[in-house]
Amino acid sequence: MISPTAKEIFIQGITRDGRTFRPSDWAERLAGVMCSFRPGGAYPGSHLSYSPWCIPTTINGVKCVVVNRALRDAEPMAWDFCVNFARDNDLQVAEACLVPDAPPKA
Repeated sequence: MISPTAKEIFIQGITRDGRTFRPSDWAERLAGVMCSFRPGGAYPGSHLSYSPWCIPTTINGVKCVVVNRALRDAEPMAWDFCVNFARDNDLQVAEACLVPDAPPKA
């Protein structure tokens, strides 16, 4: 269950039983499907870059997709698609909160 206060979720390419999820490009595919959901909406050529709300990455050697809460606020069905993708494929999901940067030292 994802808490309503989560600022970001990390969908990890590891199933709950510890197997690596396949295909190996799943993160890029999921983020590619979400590319048109972005601040200000889709625009010509936006399909050529990832949405800032749904970004594929690798963390500690594990493929992940970082999904920002702003996606849920802008398009709840797109957020649900990502969450259901993780659930349907038995992928591990971690919640994150944004930690503010440290103030500059004087």
